[in-house]
Amino acid sequence: MTDRKNGLTYAEAGVDIDAGNALVDRIKPAAAATARPGVMSGLGGFGALFDLKAAGYDDPILVAATDGVGTKLKIAIDTGEFDTIGIDLVAMCVNDLVCQGAEPLFFLDYFATGKLEVDAAARIVEGIALGCRLSGCALVGGETAEMPGMYAPGDFDLAGFAVGAMNRGAALPAGVVAGDVLLGLASDGVHSNGYSLVRRIVERSGLAWDAPAPFADGPLGRALLAPTRLYVKPALAAIRAGGVHGLAHITGGGLTENLPRVLPEGLGAEIDLGSWSLPPVFQWLAAEGGLAEAEMLKTFNAGIGMVLVVAEDRAEALAALLSDAGESVHRLGHVAPGAGVSYTGALA
Repeated sequence: MTDRKNGLTYAEAGVDIDAGNALVDRIKPAAAATARPGVMSGLGGFGALFDLKAAGYDDPILVAATDGVGTKLKIAIDTGEFDTIGIDLVAMCVNDLVCQGAEPLFFLDYFATGKLEVDAAARIVEGIALGCRLSGCALVGGETAEMPGMYAPGDFDLAGFAVGAMNRGAALPAGVVAGDVLLGLASDGVHSNGYSLVRRIVERSGLAWDAPAPFADGPLGRALLAPTRLYVKPALAAIRAGGVHGLAHITGGGLTENLPRVLPEGLGAEIDLGSWSLPPVFQWLAAEGGLAEAEMLKTFNAGIGMVLVVAEDRAEALAALLSDAGESVHRLGHVAPGAGVSYTGALA
């Protein structure tokens, strides 16, 4: 073989395989803690195996979802607060799965960065593992991509992939009729949508990320990084109790765009805006940004992170079940003939 002078290595090109191996070793315990019935393999293989029969399904239908965290990542990057952004990633996927009536079974993540910082990456993946554990699904694998030149120093991106299952015939929405009641579950803040607007509002306010938050205790950046609420376990309990006809995860598009996705042709939603109080973070965003009410309802969750469409004669019992599970439940309104979402009252 011809001798080559000044030979380069992959590490000199900016990719550190040893750092990647160190990350896998560090996150293995966190991933192992998410194990659930059906998991057949751990991290490190070329793929992950899952046994649906062992998970309790006789005639399963698989349901898949994928999502990211969006520009909320920029706040995490700017503040160095990485511990909860992984929960957001999981929540954005599994909250969608449960809207189909599915139980989340397993999750994979994709983490891409210009230069792998093992501690920061591990904190992110440990947050992903926590989100999986809280929603009852297993973290069975993922991919870490170190791509120098693709990302600016310190930047990274995240994507998540969740797979769930239901028995045949259990898919939602199903059976939605006029008169069904809309039960809203409170959000834990802005969740993971609308952050391009949030960041513009913060820039306009002149506040730094480490300034005291005008609407909460602690610094502004940390307050705005409050993770997306995981609704999986209480939502599944409600579905199994009977009377749930549909669920809508209130993400980008707000109540205005997401509720119609679970309503059949010829039916709309009537919502009383006075049935819940606008959380302080949204009051501040609306005032600082001069946002119109319609803009708030179409951009943010406005304090309602999940809506259940339930049979009228089951509404009281299901509200009690959800409340006992730790959810703040609001009776928002009902399904009625029409289209889209109509509002009465005002956000306050």
